[in-house]
Amino acid sequence: MKVDVLCIAAHPDDTEMSAGGTILSLIAQGKTVAAVDLTRGELGTRGTPEIRLAEADAATKILGLVARENMGFRDGFFRNDEEHQMALIPAIRHYRPEIVITNTIDDRHPDHGRAAQLVVEACFYAGLRMIQTTRDGQPQEAWRPKYVYHFIQDRSLKPSFVVDISDHWEGKLASIKAYRSQFYDPNSQEPASYISSADFMDFLRARAEEYGHMIGAKYGEGFISQRMLGVTDLFGLV
Repeated sequence: MKVDVLCIAAHPDDTEMSAGGTILSLIAQGKTVAAVDLTRGELGTRGTPEIRLAEADAATKILGLVARENMGFRDGFFRNDEEHQMALIPAIRHYRPEIVITNTIDDRHPDHGRAAQLVVEACFYAGLRMIQTTRDGQPQEAWRPKYVYHFIQDRSLKPSFVVDISDHWEGKLASIKAYRSQFYDPNSQEPASYISSADFMDFLRARAEEYGHMIGAKYGEGFISQRMLGVTDLFGLV
């Protein structure tokens, strides 16, 4: 399978919260997008891993992803090491994305920064032909994405660029709300968590409005590039 963009995130719902609007925008442009979740989010305060996987399936349909899979790494305890890199490389080579979108470089949740570094290094090693991998019993060819971008999560970081998601805010919100066990539900009897309050949903909207304001749009999503980006057309910028 060849996709244009592959989203690789530590937890189910990371992608929806921070890049859902961008995904919807890409798909509206005719691009193909797939997702890989590193863990099942089993350390989450609310719900169960099984519920969260079902919620991820629902969010996948809302976003229009062509594929989604879960690596089953241990939530909270996966590492950026050879074992995890070698497990992730076959997925990168399978989807052969031009662009990878992944977690933020530095954040409140330790998993996010660690996932970012794991993905960056796995993407590099995926391009080395001397590293041999198989998938479904078939040998794979080397493949390295052209770009790796980091979406911004809890901490307020300065983006390298902002994507206008004004036309896709409601779709993004619907994909987030697919995770009913995790986010605000006044009828839930489960313990409160950092992301389950109404205030957190207000924060997500305010963040999108803040980044949208930076580019003269109603809503935006910010991304960080660790490499310098170049342009060939100054009039193509917004």
